[in-house]
This record gives sequence, structure tokens and C-alpha cells, in this order.
Amino acid sequence: MKTDRPAGHPQRFYTVAEAAQLLRTCDMTLYRSIRAGEFPAIRIRGRYVVPAKAIDAMEAEALTNGLVDVADYCPRSVA
Repeated sequence: MKTDRPAGHPQRFYTVAEAAQLLRTCDMTLYRSIRAGEFPAIRIRGRYVVPAKAIDAMEAEALTNGLVDVADYCPRSVA
């Protein structure tokens, strides 16, 4: 992935397309999951970004537990 960030600064956020590529899924699938509240993302106006820490945490859990439900990484709305 090409990046314009200065050397020595870790990537903190991914575009939806970058996150989908990392997860080997279609970006539209990821967009649908984000809009359904099933995948963690930050919305800035009409654009979504995915925190790198969320991807890292999912990877660590998958290596430990074998299966990750990404919906567990999204806050539940309080009714």
C-alpha cells in the first residue's frame, strides 16, 4: 500500500478500501458492515476510516481464540 505519511509514523487509520484489502474482502462488504454497525469505523462527514488498532486487536484475538466476531468491537446502542 502506498502511503504519504512521514517515515517513523505508524499508520493510525485505514481507508475502507485499504482495510478491505487487508481483510481480503470486498470494500462494499465492509461498507455494508460499517453502516449496519457491525464493524468499527469513524465517520468524518460522508467518509469512513477504520482505526488500525481495531484491525490489530481483531488479529490478536483471532490468533488467540481462533474466531472473531467483529460486531463485538462495535459499541451497542443503549435504548
